[in-house]
Amino acid sequence: MRLPLAFLPENAEAIVVEVRGGMGIMRRLLDLGLTPGAKVKVIHSGSAGPVLIEVRGSRVMVGRGILMKIIVEWGGSP
Repeated sequence: MRLPLAFLPENAEAIVVEVRGGMGIMRRLLDLGLTPGAKVKVIHSGSAGPVLIEVRGSRVMVGRGILMKIIVEWGGSP
């Protein structure tokens, strides 16, 4: 199923299929390696605040607003 990365539970892995947003956001996400085809894993996601993810061997904290712009393909289980 396709959904925003912000909705994935902890330990879930998915593949980035689409990145939405303006040039500034696109450039920032590209710098982080969050591009279509990239495998991403949610490491820590509390009830509020930024989410710790792993992408291309690096761990980064990303705000939920930005994660709403990253559409992933997820199999449905962590």
